[in-house]
Amino acid sequence: MTLPRRRFLHLVAAAAALAGSHSASAQTYPSKPITMIVPFAAGGSTDVIGRILAERMRTSLGQTVIVENVTGAGGTIGVGRAVRATPDGHTIILGQNGSHVITGATYGNLPYNLLTDFEPISLAVVAPFVIVAKKATPPDDLKSLVAWLKANPGKTVGNAGQGSITHVAGLVFQNAIGANMQFVPYRGTGPSMQDLVAGQIDMMIADPITALPQARGGTIKIYGVAAETRLTRAPDIPTVDEAGLPGFHMSLWHGLWAPKGTPKPVIDRLHAAVLDALADPATQAKLADAGQEIFPRERQNPAALGSLQKAEIEKWWPIIKASGFKVE
Repeated sequence: MTLPRRRFLHLVAAAAALAGSHSASAQTYPSKPITMIVPFAAGGSTDVIGRILAERMRTSLGQTVIVENVTGAGGTIGVGRAVRATPDGHTIILGQNGSHVITGATYGNLPYNLLTDFEPISLAVVAPFVIVAKKATPPDDLKSLVAWLKANPGKTVGNAGQGSITHVAGLVFQNAIGANMQFVPYRGTGPSMQDLVAGQIDMMIADPITALPQARGGTIKIYGVAAETRLTRAPDIPTVDEAGLPGFHMSLWHGLWAPKGTPKPVIDRLHAAVLDALADPATQAKLADAGQEIFPRERQNPAALGSLQKAEIEKWWPIIKASGFKVE
């Protein structure tokens, strides 16, 4: 079929206008401050990482990057806010395997699709969980802690919210040691850690950012790193394999996403800003002090984030669903 000349020229003009608008959006982006949604409370790992990255990304983007904590429901409220944002690159989200993997199985009716409603920007950092308890806890080593928990059922375990990855980590820990524990949800690991320091709960499976400063200050006890290797910045803490709970390996990784439909040139600009941040020595030092390991340069990209998220969903969703655990 041959198109009429006028129709043909109209289509060509429309295509050129679309290409021009994408090019213009990339050239003028960002035109205002960028909001980085953090779906957990201030003081937790995601919040701290977000503020470290936002500070350096501002230099590359030429605009302020504002961290906005949108808390509740294991991160799903903040993620939902990001999904509904205008896809122009001025709203992004710093998420992790709790908010962007685990909740898809623990919450049965999310109003968004974790894999298809976002544009990946980049992988950022990863860190293993650590096992911690309040200062007054009698045992001083992990083997003794496990025995004490089994002998004293009903001990309280704080987490970042029902269905969060720290909640799931607590459930996996409970199953691994064969104890009966009581789980206490908060609106993030920061508030949970505050109650642990105050002695209001007994223990947590926590991230290094939240736990290490308190452990170093002597306000809580730390029993082991849930990984095969010790933390570089805390080499005195034994791994769970060394301390008597082999195989209890769980980590928390972080990445950045934008709403679906964000133009590729804008994603590329954001990705470049993340690369600059993760290559900056001052930023690297801050992340290392927080117990974070930066992903290798070749994995700091949208494709690697998308692949890891998909692989984690394929790993964890069947396990969680088979357990029958679900947030109502």
